[in-house]
Amino acid sequence: MKFAAVLNRDGGTLRNTDLAVFSDKMRQTLETAGHSLSIDIVDGKDVVETLDGAASRRSVDVVLAGGGDGTISAAAARLMGTRKALAILPAGTMNLFARGLGIPQSLDAALKSFADGEIIAVDIATANGRPFVHQFSIGMHAKMVQLRQKMEFGSRLGKIRASARAAWATINNPPAMNVTLSIGKAEMAARITGIGITNNLFGEGHLPYADNPAGGVLGVYVTVAQQRAELVKFFFNVARGKWRDNEHVEIHQADRTVLKIHSGSRKFRAVMDGELVRLDRETTIEIRPGALNVLVPASIAEAKAA
Repeated sequence: MKFAAVLNRDGGTLRNTDLAVFSDKMRQTLETAGHSLSIDIVDGKDVVETLDGAASRRSVDVVLAGGGDGTISAAAARLMGTRKALAILPAGTMNLFARGLGIPQSLDAALKSFADGEIIAVDIATANGRPFVHQFSIGMHAKMVQLRQKMEFGSRLGKIRASARAAWATINNPPAMNVTLSIGKAEMAARITGIGITNNLFGEGHLPYADNPAGGVLGVYVTVAQQRAELVKFFFNVARGKWRDNEHVEIHQADRTVLKIHSGSRKFRAVMDGELVRLDRETTIEIRPGALNVLVPASIAEAKAA
């Protein structure tokens, strides 16, 4: 296969990686297995343009994206609905989409898995037409990300610590929003502290990622907890992957949902795949079954085919 690698030198763990040495390792691993490889190492501000170029090349079979959540999401958006496949270098903090695909969590192991990997089709979701691979969320998560962005951290561990501080600050002053949520033919109005709409339902007992990335449904998680004790329990259960143990969380599934914001005139924000975006007063979220080709370890492809 013909690989086009786009590495964001400002993204995720690649910021602290010797990319010249790593590029040599990429070439050795993939070319020894019979593949060809081009590599672009770019600043964060140039990632989207470089991904556009890689995705538009007719000769390319696989776009190999390395960086944080924003880089992976941007790559997936450009490959959605095409025959080209996405290969994910797990260089982010949690690498949740990569985990759901069964991709090894070290860069070297991921590369080795790509050498004899296979391409499968998985789902992608859209919010008002904008693609996302993991989650669209409002309320507490958006506030946490806004608070974390004001903190300084230079490493993966530093980001985790900043996230913990932002979570505690959110618990002590949680947001509340009046919303209407249409799920199928049903419509619910509620005052919520958070809503997460996910590309397939999260599995239980582990970090928040989908066990089946080709399940064909949105997971809709509505949080109404407001008191500190309720919120502490919520975050504790989320950390353990115990979604169904949260009595203050309603879980739904659908192939399409419409979210309407009724609270005041404040400018609210949403989080899409870890990135803050403007929140429209009305957002339509839809699942796009099988719309994204991904390169996964051969053992994963075989297990899904069985």
